[in-house]
Amino acid sequence: MLKILKSGLQTTVQDLGRTGFQKYGVIASGVMDPFAHRLANLLVGNKEQAATIEITLVGPVIKFTEDAIIALCGGDLSPRIDDKAVGMWRMLVVGKGSTLTFGEPRMGARCYLSIAGGVDIPEVMGSRSTYLRAGIGGFQGRALEKGDEVPAGQINKQQKKIMQKSTENEFDWLLPPARYFEEPVIRMMPGRQFDLFDDNSRQRIFNEPFTVSPNSDRMGYRLEGTGLFLKTPKELISEAVSFGSVQVPADGNPIVLLADRQTTGGYPKIGQVASVDLPLISQLKQGQQLRFKEISLEDAQQRLIEQEQAIRQMKAAIQLKWEEWI
Repeated sequence: MLKILKSGLQTTVQDLGRTGFQKYGVIASGVMDPFAHRLANLLVGNKEQAATIEITLVGPVIKFTEDAIIALCGGDLSPRIDDKAVGMWRMLVVGKGSTLTFGEPRMGARCYLSIAGGVDIPEVMGSRSTYLRAGIGGFQGRALEKGDEVPAGQINKQQKKIMQKSTENEFDWLLPPARYFEEPVIRMMPGRQFDLFDDNSRQRIFNEPFTVSPNSDRMGYRLEGTGLFLKTPKELISEAVSFGSVQVPADGNPIVLLADRQTTGGYPKIGQVASVDLPLISQLKQGQQLRFKEISLEDAQQRLIEQEQAIRQMKAAIQLKWEEWI
């Protein structure tokens, strides 16, 4: 059980999303950084889709009412257990009564807390993800608040052995941390309406920086920069959008759609962020800059395949380490 002593800026329960319901207008939601979420779960012996706690910028204060195995992956928000700094991207054994706190964000915007057994709350339409606007899923359909008690699921035999044998809070073995950049270059494929934009806009999208607007959230990052405009005004029929679709409304400022995106959109899409780079953009803070770089569909697919192969290799390495520890 995790007891929330302080809520933080926005602390929610998330998993890999609510699939199969977009045709009914129900958004997918889920984690903003799937890469960090998946590795956090693998480190503690969970399945990749198990629910984690997504922590944004200003972290909560969490007390563990039972012994637990946890991992912290994603943005480095200066985590501490009982006033002792702890590392990221590794397994941690936490004793009953210990308190997890966070400090200044060193790198990235979102940290993922996994716990052995997963966050054990009821599923809504096959997912434990929180959709804040609709108030569904997660912990009572909302962000975590002071006084909430969040249950963890049953641990398996391997997880139980680790807790019984370990006397150390922190294991010195860790995964290679993901690299989050202050001004990342985000690879993007031209979108379905790319050719409707004027020549200057098609050049600017790949040659000029954009800044994440304060008016950004889990639904989408609004970007500020030199305006992008169509050759001639045009009304479009709404069509499906996905994680990473880059829409451009009439004001010329692009919007990168993220985890809580709507199911369809009528704004012209100038691009589609490559899936492999979604974690980079999801870890940006308001006021940070980014640049887009053109990539082909074939190259984007190959980069994603390489990332999946790397995750499988890390999963195998984690399993070997678990066998060594127990």
